Amino acid sequence: MAAAGPVCWEKLTWEQIAGLRRSAARTCLLPVGATEQHGPHLAVGMDSVNADLLCANVSTQTGAPVLPAIRYGCSLGHSRRWPGTIALQPNTLTETVVQIYDWMHGFGFRRLFIINGHVGNAAPLGCALEIMRSRFDDAMVRVVNIAEISPRVRAEFFADAEDWHANAAETSLMLATAPDMVRAGKIAGADDADRTGNLVFRHPVNRTSKNGVTGFPSRATRRQGEILFQMMVEDLTALVERGGKEKPPLNHGYFSPIE
Repeated sequence: MAAAGPVCWEKLTWEQIAGLRRSAARTCLLPVGATEQHGPHLAVGMDSVNADLLCANVSTQTGAPVLPAIRYGCSLGHSRRWPGTIALQPNTLTETVVQIYDWMHGFGFRRLFIINGHVGNAAPLGCALEIMRSRFDDAMVRVVNIAEISPRVRAEFFADAEDWHANAAETSLMLATAPDMVRAGKIAGADDADRTGNLVFRHPVNRTSKNGVTGFPSRATRRQGEILFQMMVEDLTALVERGGKEKPPLNHGYFSPIE
Protein backbone atom coordinates (compact mmCIF):
# COMPACT_ATOMS: atom_id res chain seq x y z
CA MET A 1 0.00 0.00 0.00
CA ALA A 2 1.39 3.39 -1.00
CA ALA A 3 2.35 5.64 1.91
CA ALA A 4 2.59 9.42 2.15
CA GLY A 5 6.36 9.15 1.65
CA PRO A 6 9.36 6.95 2.34
CA VAL A 7 9.89 5.42 5.77
CA CYS A 8 13.44 6.51 6.64
CA TRP A 9 14.97 4.60 9.55
CA GLU A 10 17.30 7.45 10.52
CA LYS A 11 14.39 9.89 10.83
CA LEU A 12 12.40 7.68 13.24
CA THR A 13 12.48 7.44 17.02
CA TRP A 14 13.00 4.12 18.78
CA GLU A 15 9.31 4.01 19.62
CA GLN A 16 8.37 4.39 15.96
CA ILE A 17 10.83 1.67 14.96
CA ALA A 18 9.36 -0.62 17.60
CA GLY A 19 5.97 0.07 16.08
CA LEU A 20 7.21 -0.97 12.65
CA ARG A 21 8.49 -4.19 14.15
CA ARG A 22 5.04 -4.99 15.47
CA SER A 23 3.42 -4.20 12.15
CA ALA A 24 3.67 -5.92 8.79
CA ALA A 25 6.71 -3.82 7.86
CA ARG A 26 9.33 -6.37 8.91
CA THR A 27 11.21 -6.03 5.62
CA CYS A 28 14.02 -3.47 5.40
CA LEU A 29 15.74 -1.93 2.40
CA LEU A 30 19.49 -1.22 2.47
CA PRO A 31 20.84 1.00 -0.34
CA VAL A 32 24.50 0.30 -1.08
CA GLY A 33 26.34 2.57 -3.48
CA ALA A 34 29.88 3.80 -4.05
CA THR A 35 32.01 6.90 -4.21
CA GLU A 36 33.84 6.56 -7.50
CA GLN A 37 34.65 8.36 -10.72
CA HIS A 38 31.87 8.41 -13.29
CA GLY A 39 33.59 10.02 -16.22
CA PRO A 40 33.79 13.76 -16.84
CA HIS A 41 30.02 14.30 -16.79
CA LEU A 42 28.64 12.51 -13.69
CA ALA A 43 29.36 13.20 -10.02
CA VAL A 44 31.20 10.56 -7.99
CA GLY A 45 28.19 9.85 -5.75
CA MET A 46 25.99 8.68 -8.61
CA ASP A 47 25.66 5.05 -7.53
CA SER A 48 24.71 5.99 -3.98
CA VAL A 49 22.18 8.61 -5.05
CA ASN A 50 20.62 6.18 -7.51
CA ALA A 51 20.24 3.41 -4.91
CA ASP A 52 18.92 5.82 -2.27
CA LEU A 53 16.30 7.37 -4.56
CA LEU A 54 15.14 3.97 -5.73
CA CYS A 55 14.74 2.68 -2.18
CA ALA A 56 12.87 5.83 -1.14
CA ASN A 57 10.36 5.37 -3.93
CA VAL A 58 9.91 1.66 -3.22
CA SER A 59 9.48 2.43 0.49
CA THR A 60 6.69 4.86 -0.42
CA GLN A 61 4.95 2.06 -2.30
CA THR A 62 5.49 -0.73 0.24
CA GLY A 63 6.02 0.84 3.67
CA ALA A 64 9.33 -1.02 4.06
CA PRO A 65 11.78 1.14 6.03
CA VAL A 66 14.96 2.32 4.31
CA LEU A 67 18.13 1.91 6.34
CA PRO A 68 20.81 4.62 6.05
CA ALA A 69 22.72 4.13 2.80
CA ILE A 70 26.26 2.80 2.59
CA ARG A 71 27.97 5.37 0.35
CA TYR A 72 31.34 3.67 -0.03
CA GLY A 73 31.76 0.47 -1.99
CA CYS A 74 34.25 -1.95 -3.48
CA SER A 75 35.54 0.28 -6.30
CA LEU A 76 39.09 -1.04 -6.50
CA GLY A 77 38.73 -1.71 -10.23
CA HIS A 78 38.42 1.99 -10.98
CA SER A 79 42.05 2.58 -9.99
CA ARG A 80 43.58 5.86 -8.81
CA ARG A 81 43.92 7.25 -12.34
CA TRP A 82 40.93 9.59 -11.97
CA PRO A 83 40.63 11.54 -8.71
CA GLY A 84 37.50 11.02 -6.64
CA THR A 85 37.20 7.30 -6.05
CA ILE A 86 37.28 6.19 -2.41
CA ALA A 87 37.12 2.39 -2.21
CA LEU A 88 36.61 -0.16 0.53
CA GLN A 89 38.28 -3.54 0.63
CA PRO A 90 35.80 -6.36 -0.16
CA ASN A 91 35.96 -7.83 3.35
CA THR A 92 35.25 -4.40 4.86
CA LEU A 93 32.02 -4.06 2.91
CA THR A 94 31.04 -7.65 3.67
CA GLU A 95 31.54 -7.26 7.41
CA THR A 96 29.78 -3.87 7.49
CA VAL A 97 26.63 -5.31 5.95
CA VAL A 98 26.68 -8.35 8.24
CA GLN A 99 26.94 -6.11 11.30
CA ILE A 100 24.07 -3.94 10.10
CA TYR A 101 21.91 -7.03 9.74
CA ASP A 102 22.97 -8.27 13.18
CA TRP A 103 21.51 -5.14 14.77
CA MET A 104 18.30 -4.96 12.74
CA HIS A 105 17.73 -8.67 13.34
CA GLY A 106 18.08 -8.08 17.05
CA PHE A 107 15.18 -5.62 16.87
CA GLY A 108 12.91 -8.14 15.15
CA PHE A 109 13.45 -7.41 11.45
CA ARG A 110 14.20 -10.63 9.55
CA ARG A 111 13.87 -9.75 5.84
CA LEU A 112 16.42 -7.56 4.09
CA PHE A 113 16.70 -6.40 0.51
CA ILE A 114 20.19 -5.12 -0.24
CA ILE A 115 19.81 -2.73 -3.19
CA ASN A 116 23.19 -2.56 -4.88
CA GLY A 117 23.98 0.44 -7.07
CA HIS A 118 27.55 -0.55 -8.04
CA VAL A 119 28.58 -3.65 -10.01
CA GLY A 120 31.82 -4.12 -8.04
CA ASN A 121 29.87 -4.62 -4.81
CA ALA A 122 28.18 -7.79 -6.03
CA ALA A 123 30.82 -10.27 -4.82
CA PRO A 124 31.29 -8.81 -1.29
CA LEU A 125 27.53 -8.49 -0.86
CA GLY A 126 27.10 -12.09 -1.99
CA CYS A 127 29.57 -13.15 0.70
CA ALA A 128 27.65 -11.11 3.27
CA LEU A 129 24.46 -12.92 2.29
CA GLU A 130 26.11 -16.32 2.79
CA ILE A 131 27.37 -15.31 6.25
CA MET A 132 23.96 -13.98 7.32
CA ARG A 133 22.14 -17.11 6.21
CA SER A 134 24.59 -19.30 8.12
CA ARG A 135 24.64 -17.15 11.25
CA PHE A 136 20.93 -16.37 11.60
CA ASP A 137 18.58 -19.32 11.22
CA ASP A 138 15.58 -17.20 10.21
CA ALA A 139 17.40 -14.72 7.95
CA MET A 140 15.75 -13.95 4.62
CA VAL A 141 18.08 -11.77 2.55
CA ARG A 142 18.21 -10.85 -1.13
CA VAL A 143 20.89 -8.89 -3.00
CA VAL A 144 19.35 -6.95 -5.89
CA ASN A 145 21.73 -5.41 -8.41
CA ILE A 146 19.97 -2.32 -9.73
CA ALA A 147 20.82 -3.02 -13.38
CA GLU A 148 19.32 -6.51 -13.12
CA ILE A 149 16.08 -5.91 -11.22
CA SER A 150 14.17 -7.40 -14.16
CA PRO A 151 14.78 -8.35 -17.81
CA ARG A 152 13.39 -5.07 -19.12
CA VAL A 153 15.58 -3.02 -16.77
CA ARG A 154 18.63 -5.06 -17.73
CA ALA A 155 17.99 -4.45 -21.43
CA GLU A 156 18.13 -0.69 -20.86
CA PHE A 157 21.35 -0.73 -18.84
CA PHE A 158 23.19 -3.01 -21.25
CA ALA A 159 21.92 -1.39 -24.47
CA ASP A 160 25.12 0.47 -25.34
CA ALA A 161 27.81 -1.58 -23.58
CA GLU A 162 28.22 -4.98 -21.94
CA ASP A 163 30.74 -3.57 -19.45
CA TRP A 164 28.75 -0.35 -19.04
CA HIS A 165 29.67 2.50 -16.71
CA ALA A 166 28.46 6.13 -16.73
CA ASN A 167 26.68 5.18 -19.95
CA ALA A 168 23.40 6.25 -21.54
CA ALA A 169 21.27 4.52 -18.89
CA GLU A 170 23.06 5.98 -15.88
CA THR A 171 23.23 9.43 -17.45
CA SER A 172 19.53 9.34 -18.34
CA LEU A 173 18.63 8.34 -14.78
CA MET A 174 20.53 11.25 -13.29
CA LEU A 175 19.07 13.70 -15.81
CA ALA A 176 15.62 12.56 -14.70
CA THR A 177 16.05 12.11 -10.94
CA ALA A 178 19.09 14.14 -9.81
CA PRO A 179 20.13 16.65 -12.48
CA ASP A 180 22.55 18.33 -10.06
CA MET A 181 24.71 15.19 -10.43
CA VAL A 182 25.18 15.86 -14.15
CA ARG A 183 27.57 18.23 -15.92
CA ALA A 184 25.49 18.62 -19.07
CA GLY A 185 28.17 20.42 -21.05
CA LYS A 186 30.48 17.40 -20.75
CA ILE A 187 28.04 14.75 -21.99
CA ALA A 188 28.58 15.15 -25.74
CA GLY A 189 32.29 14.35 -25.60
CA ALA A 190 32.16 11.63 -22.97
CA ASP A 191 31.42 8.59 -25.18
CA ASP A 192 33.95 5.76 -24.95
CA ALA A 193 33.24 2.39 -26.56
CA ASP A 194 33.43 -0.91 -24.68
CA ARG A 195 36.87 -2.50 -25.14
CA THR A 196 36.22 -5.62 -23.05
CA GLY A 197 34.83 -7.91 -25.76
CA ASN A 198 36.72 -11.20 -26.35
CA LEU A 199 39.19 -10.55 -23.53
CA VAL A 200 40.37 -13.47 -21.40
CA PHE A 201 40.91 -11.45 -18.21
CA ARG A 202 38.94 -8.76 -16.40
CA HIS A 203 41.04 -5.61 -16.50
CA PRO A 204 40.73 -2.52 -14.28
CA VAL A 205 39.04 0.48 -15.81
CA ASN A 206 42.31 2.35 -16.34
CA ARG A 207 43.16 -0.28 -18.96
CA THR A 208 39.77 -0.36 -20.70
CA SER A 209 38.60 3.28 -20.76
CA LYS A 210 40.18 6.59 -21.78
CA ASN A 211 38.02 8.76 -19.54
CA GLY A 212 36.35 6.42 -17.04
CA VAL A 213 33.25 5.90 -19.21
CA THR A 214 32.17 2.72 -20.95
CA GLY A 215 29.25 3.38 -23.27
CA PHE A 216 27.54 6.31 -24.96
CA PRO A 217 26.19 8.94 -22.57
CA SER A 218 25.54 11.21 -25.56
CA ARG A 219 22.48 9.04 -26.25
CA ALA A 220 20.97 9.86 -22.85
CA THR A 221 17.69 11.77 -22.48
CA ARG A 222 15.73 12.89 -19.47
CA ARG A 223 12.62 11.19 -20.83
CA GLN A 224 14.40 7.87 -21.14
CA GLY A 225 15.59 8.25 -17.57
CA GLU A 226 12.03 8.85 -16.37
CA ILE A 227 10.83 5.72 -18.16
CA LEU A 228 13.71 3.59 -16.85
CA PHE A 229 13.34 4.81 -13.26
CA GLN A 230 9.62 4.03 -13.31
CA MET A 231 10.42 0.51 -14.53
CA MET A 232 12.91 0.09 -11.70
CA VAL A 233 10.44 1.28 -9.06
CA GLU A 234 7.60 -0.89 -10.37
CA ASP A 235 9.64 -4.06 -10.70
CA LEU A 236 11.48 -3.72 -7.39
CA THR A 237 8.23 -2.90 -5.60
CA ALA A 238 6.71 -6.11 -6.95
CA LEU A 239 9.75 -8.09 -5.79
CA VAL A 240 9.67 -6.59 -2.28
CA GLU A 241 5.94 -7.26 -1.95
CA ARG A 242 6.45 -10.88 -2.97
CA GLY A 243 9.35 -11.22 -0.55
CA GLY A 244 7.29 -9.85 2.32
CA LYS A 245 4.89 -12.78 1.98
CA GLU A 246 7.31 -15.59 1.17
CA LYS A 247 7.91 -18.52 3.51
CA PRO A 248 10.73 -21.06 3.23
CA PRO A 249 9.69 -24.18 1.28
CA LEU A 250 10.74 -26.38 4.24
CA ASN A 251 10.91 -25.66 7.97
CA HIS A 252 14.27 -27.35 8.62
CA GLY A 253 16.55 -25.58 11.10
CA TYR A 254 20.04 -24.62 9.93
CA PHE A 255 21.56 -25.83 13.20
CA SER A 256 19.45 -28.99 13.54
CA PRO A 257 21.17 -31.97 11.89
CA ILE A 258 19.22 -35.12 11.14
CA GLU A 259 19.43 -37.53 14.09
